Amino acid sequence: MDLSAINPVLLIASLMVAATPLLFAAIGELVVEKSGVLNLGVEGMMIIGAVAGFATAVETGSPMLGFVAAAGAGAALSVLFAILTQYAQANQVASGLSLTLFGLGLSALMGQSYVGVKPPQMQKLDIPVLSDLPVVGPILFGHDPMLYVAIAVIAVVWAVIKFTRIGLVLRAVGENHDAAHALGYKVVRIRIMAILFGGACAGLGGAYISLIRVPQWTEGMTAGIGWIALALVVFASWKPWRVLLGAYLFGGVTVVQLNLQAAGVAIPVEYLAMSPYLITILVLVILSADKSSAPAALGRNFHAAR
Repeated sequence: MDLSAINPVLLIASLMVAATPLLFAAIGELVVEKSGVLNLGVEGMMIIGAVAGFATAVETGSPMLGFVAAAGAGAALSVLFAILTQYAQANQVASGLSLTLFGLGLSALMGQSYVGVKPPQMQKLDIPVLSDLPVVGPILFGHDPMLYVAIAVIAVVWAVIKFTRIGLVLRAVGENHDAAHALGYKVVRIRIMAILFGGACAGLGGAYISLIRVPQWTEGMTAGIGWIALALVVFASWKPWRVLLGAYLFGGVTVVQLNLQAAGVAIPVEYLAMSPYLITILVLVILSADKSSAPAALGRNFHAAR
């Protein structure tokens, strides 16, 4: 065991990269749940985004086009969920689980010809002076553009929900859709827009995994990150800035366990590998008693005549 081999600067920088897929997926799901919809299909939308983004980047040579395609693919898959829950009035939990299973199966089929293929690399930002600063430079200013996009999305969602009329309407629909409908708001339309946004964000999170974090395509490579993102929304009490903190916490656990494995810590690898998921379960158990922050209409379909 050699803990001195762990570089703290590299550890923190890697933590930020590991947290980015969670940031994208969790902030998208937070907006969906703020509208009163529970979408358990995050994992399925992420894996579809991962394969669509990877395939597009490989075929076009542009990682940025890959991310655009991933957002489109995630949003497109979320349309299926929107139709099932907002028009067919299907159970949201069952529809979300079906979406995940469908996404995992479809991605495996789509990605067969891309196994072992290396995608084009996205260049990291090189900010003069700032990138060269000791310690701070590699941690804060030496990452790919999408990492900063994820943080920007968090900030924009926070500002929109807290300070704008759009955020007020979104929260009203999530708290009491009948009252919002009585005031003239198009509940179904608002929820569908939130679902599409959540799907696009999940697709971006999936593409970040296949194009940057683990630049390759393998079947099922999201490995439960979508489920952790769902738990992260609960952990954050449906508050955007807490999503940022929670993502770095879970991302940090993932990176630390990988570094401990590399350092040869005398703990079975299986225990280290399952630690992020174990902590997710513990967090959910601890927070399960406090539902006061959850939107009041979460998981309830809107039945008024449209």
